[in-house]
Amino acid sequence: MTAAADTEAAPVLVTGGAGYIGSVLVPLLLTQGYRITVFDCLLFGKKSLEAIGEHPGLEVVVGDLRDASAIRQLLQHERFDAVIHLGAISNDPSSELDPELTRDVNLRALEVLMPEAKQAGVRRFLYASSASVYGIKSDPDVTEELSLEPLTLYARYKAEGEAILNTLCDEDFCGVSVRAATVCGYSPRLRLDLTVNILTEHAVRRGAIRVFGGDQLRPNIHIQDLVDFYSHLLTVDPAIVNGRAFNVSAENASVMELAARIRAVVDPELPIEVVPTDDQRSYHLSAARAANELGFRPRHALDEAIRDVAAALTDGRVPDADSPWYRNVEWMKQHPEFWHLAPEESA
Repeated sequence: MTAAADTEAAPVLVTGGAGYIGSVLVPLLLTQGYRITVFDCLLFGKKSLEAIGEHPGLEVVVGDLRDASAIRQLLQHERFDAVIHLGAISNDPSSELDPELTRDVNLRALEVLMPEAKQAGVRRFLYASSASVYGIKSDPDVTEELSLEPLTLYARYKAEGEAILNTLCDEDFCGVSVRAATVCGYSPRLRLDLTVNILTEHAVRRGAIRVFGGDQLRPNIHIQDLVDFYSHLLTVDPAIVNGRAFNVSAENASVMELAARIRAVVDPELPIEVVPTDDQRSYHLSAARAANELGFRPRHALDEAIRDVAAALTDGRVPDADSPWYRNVEWMKQHPEFWHLAPEESA
């Protein structure tokens, strides 16, 4: 795939396609002419894909990334041009719930999925890594050239996943790692455990915005910009991106600055409550590589994400914002019977 014209009917596998990012990415790719197979365990159900459930270009395969036989069968089912791997135990608190589960899903599954994809003739593999792989940096700009010093299980396995992918890259198998900033904005599988989304929910429903600390810098990316970047990577010259990582970020702002912007959008009279915190993680993520080498620049401002989430919270799209369904770690705690079930065959 080297040009937009080549995307018509091209088959793409999206793991985790029913999740927060996937349920925005998959509809976009369908409109662009791709045929999409979603592979997802549906921990959160399938309502995030209901609006496109009858699309003729969509197939949803329910399965577990820990099931090596299911992965092999999936890749033999059709000759995919590309894989976009979003499936994972997401965020630090969720990953700490069960370290063995996190290792199996976020690392060991890759030891099967990535080589099997290459063997099956997949030409392009886009891997959802994370900006958290850098750890804490004092540099004024965190660029892709800096060392990876992950501090958590989630970040560590993301970094190790990049290493696995890079060992497989060659002229026939293009691998790209996407190190995204904290994502924000509305999705059919909305998450209210991400910074901008959390603070917006506070503003809309709680009458005050609670900020932990406030001085920490956070990089942010609108969900629409992130899915646009994945789409862009499907057609860019593989020689430019193969075996490389790209930061994806739009705006760096302190948590207090984010709260002030949310207040300005939702209600300028809202109070901001500051709570002390031991979490002093703070860094400024640079997206210059994506801009300079790929010509990719985010088009959606944070204020747009704030308005979108605020609207969803008031127009009926979020019928019960207190539900654990909108918060990964809370949902997993309520449904251990789901993810404790071992697949029939593990990697």
